Amino acid sequence: MGSEGPSAVTVHVTGFKKFHGVAENPTEKILSNLKSFMQKRGLPKGLVLGNCTVLEAAGQSALGPLYDFLESTIVDKEHQSPNQQVILLHFGANSGSPRFALENQAVNEATFRCPDELGWKPQRVPIFSSDGNISQIRQTTLPVKEITKSLQQMGYDVTPSDDAGRFVCNYLYYHSLRFAEKHGIKSLFVHFPLFMAIDEEVQMHFVASLLEVIVSLNL
Repeated sequence: MGSEGPSAVTVHVTGFKKFHGVAENPTEKILSNLKSFMQKRGLPKGLVLGNCTVLEAAGQSALGPLYDFLESTIVDKEHQSPNQQVILLHFGANSGSPRFALENQAVNEATFRCPDELGWKPQRVPIFSSDGNISQIRQTTLPVKEITKSLQQMGYDVTPSDDAGRFVCNYLYYHSLRFAEKHGIKSLFVHFPLFMAIDEEVQMHFVASLLEVIVSLNL
């Protein structure tokens, strides 16, 4: 749990803007309201809510803003106490799912079913050719099953997942997991349903509960 002195966990969060077939991405709305929502609710002891950034739903052409975000978390880490944990949380929408999903892993493959918002449509392309072929996998070091179980006990319809797809969500997650491993931090991707499946208020409380569970892990 949180301790006296410097905060134990700093969490930085991204979401996405609209993409093909999803005119209103719930994660953009969630990110725009998250800081004010958490101020009213009260931040869990031991948690600092860092950058909240909404990104274009795009791959290769949107890497600049993604790495601006990633690098900013390392700059923050340099000014924190040595025992401070940094966690990257990434939110994306799955329009075909009625529940939340915590993603265990990302695959070194970009196969976009449609062009991203900046017109890129790769097919069976390795995200990092230096990592090997498109079957290469990177896994989060956060305990997905434990986090999922805690959220389920709170009443949320949430499941662990081993497949983040091959579209923009997986593309970002693979980059983030690779960056996190290099810099000794942690990364997790969470898929959200549309608001017509789970309403906005419940989704906001889900995020708050997710943050509470993460800070309680004693990482």
